[in-house]
Amino acid sequence: MTGIFPREKGSDLLLRFQNTILEMIATGVSLDATAQQLCREIERLLPDVACSVLRVEPSGLLFPLAAPRLTEQFAELITGTMIGPNIGSCGSAAYLRESVIVTDIENDRRWAAFKDHVLPSGYRACWSVPIFNADNHVFGTFGLYFKQKRVPSAREEELVSACIHLCAIALEQHHRMLERERRASIDALTDLPNRASFDSALSRLPCDEPGAWALLVVDLDNLKTINDTFGHQAGDELLQSVAQRIRRNVQPDHAFRLGGDEFAVILQETGAVADLDATASRILDALGGVTSCSGHMIQPRATIGGAAFCPGDHDAEMVHRHADFALYHAKETGRGGFVRYWPGIGTAIKKRIEVIQDVDSALHEDRIEVYYQPVIRLDTREVVAMEALCRLRQPEGNIVSAGAFHQATTDVNVAAKLTQRMLALAAADVRSWLDAGIPFQHVAINISAADFHSGTLFDRIQSAFGREKVPLKHIVLEVTESVYLGQNDPVVAQEIKSLRAHGLRIALDDFGTGFASLTHLLTVPVDIIKIDRSFVSQLRVDDRSIAIIEGLLDIARKLDIRVVAEGIETEDQAHLLAKIGCTLGQGYLFSRAVRPASATTLLINHAQHAVPAKAGPENDIPGRPITGWAKRGARAVAKDNDFVIPASRAG
Repeated sequence: MTGIFPREKGSDLLLRFQNTILEMIATGVSLDATAQQLCREIERLLPDVACSVLRVEPSGLLFPLAAPRLTEQFAELITGTMIGPNIGSCGSAAYLRESVIVTDIENDRRWAAFKDHVLPSGYRACWSVPIFNADNHVFGTFGLYFKQKRVPSAREEELVSACIHLCAIALEQHHRMLERERRASIDALTDLPNRASFDSALSRLPCDEPGAWALLVVDLDNLKTINDTFGHQAGDELLQSVAQRIRRNVQPDHAFRLGGDEFAVILQETGAVADLDATASRILDALGGVTSCSGHMIQPRATIGGAAFCPGDHDAEMVHRHADFALYHAKETGRGGFVRYWPGIGTAIKKRIEVIQDVDSALHEDRIEVYYQPVIRLDTREVVAMEALCRLRQPEGNIVSAGAFHQATTDVNVAAKLTQRMLALAAADVRSWLDAGIPFQHVAINISAADFHSGTLFDRIQSAFGREKVPLKHIVLEVTESVYLGQNDPVVAQEIKSLRAHGLRIALDDFGTGFASLTHLLTVPVDIIKIDRSFVSQLRVDDRSIAIIEGLLDIARKLDIRVVAEGIETEDQAHLLAKIGCTLGQGYLFSRAVRPASATTLLINHAQHAVPAKAGPENDIPGRPITGWAKRGARAVAKDNDFVIPASRAG
């Protein structure tokens, strides 16, 4: 080697310099420290030269890594500057992707915005070289500043060539490290911070000021349905859309993807923390809009649980557990909404879990039974149908009504098993009634929200009744208002339409309790409306309930929907209902829910066009219509005393 140093001495110094930098890279010394050391070594080899190394972001922004002999003001000036054809030597070199030599900084237009920060240091010329990565993208620059207006020497070019190689290695190493960190902390699909980032952020939250922050946990309700129906590509696009909507609507706070269909939001903005309900509503409203996923128009649905850091909370992890409790409670009691943690929520969850376990045990031990309550014609008091009601027989023999274990239906698996059991029991009883020649219209079976989301409801119904060779015209599916539209669930609406297209009839139970309206019946039609007992119990002459029920009956007739009044307990109620045109009713006035044997007796004695009890099933000639229970004499009582027939008829 010739030039600045004697051959052996220069060669040894350069080799030692290269080894020093390579060792720093290999041992994981930071990029800033490595670049600083590289510049100092070059400046030691070239005493009258200043050296700089700049990093170029993929966005085109410049960030100084090292410039020991240049002023801090100059470094601050170029930090975050966008590269371009007139951005000094380095910004121009990065932009043009080629070496740029400026021999007169003072008069070169490329230096117009920067020269005042370089000339006072005595530097008059600058040479900058772009640094390329393996993909041939510029991701750095290396520059030399000279005190004379000149071009670089051959020796300096040779030295810079070696430095460029070292800088490229260091930058590549840094990029790989950043990418590893990014992958470790960012969810690849949604580009949100991931679970590891969430755990780290949570652990750093201050826990000395109650009310300073809060946590929301967001669960996407319909991801599995989307994946199963439209494919995982659509599901991935749905997750991406949901992530961006959450991110936008919680700024300046941060959203995280915890995994699968679950997200979290750490709230620190004062207004957001102070009104968690409003914040959660804003997120739910943002998520509710339809989005296009793989060509399918999909409406995301989510459920949110939340908790704020409160007095008595020991640490941030406790708040996280509270938010999870709230989310679990929200999902089990009514998806699609928001629940905020309260101190008693753990007890409520524990009770629900116990109920689910009790029902699951009863299913396995064959202690789930069906009882029937008749639907009556109010004018003739004939039995026209039966409603199948679920009952649980406790190990000691006590019978528990469905209301006591309704929470179990929030568990998808238990709900499916209960429905399957009820379908099988009802199908077998209907078969026996048909075989006995009993005139019979239908049995109504209650369906839970979980059944609609299973995607297999019709197949299960068809299978259960098909085994008994019972035509599906003998079944009506009852849906409560809260399941029908109370949670704005498009899956339920679509499934109802599909079931009706298969010929099944749908009854809307508990109508008037607060969720459904008559307008919904235009978009999601049903075949039967069951007026809630709260209306019937208030029936009086000139009472407002009369006007409401009359109006409903009139509209139902025009929509070809049958109406059943529930909860009839007095003759006065039955009389008023019949007078205003309600023909069907149900309630304790006629019969409580009874065992299958008693239900059979009811049907034999009081079904429409009933065959007299003494007639055998082989008699295919229907008997005379029973025009009123009173005409059968005084009171007829089943041997198990499950039902009582009133001695007088309405009207």
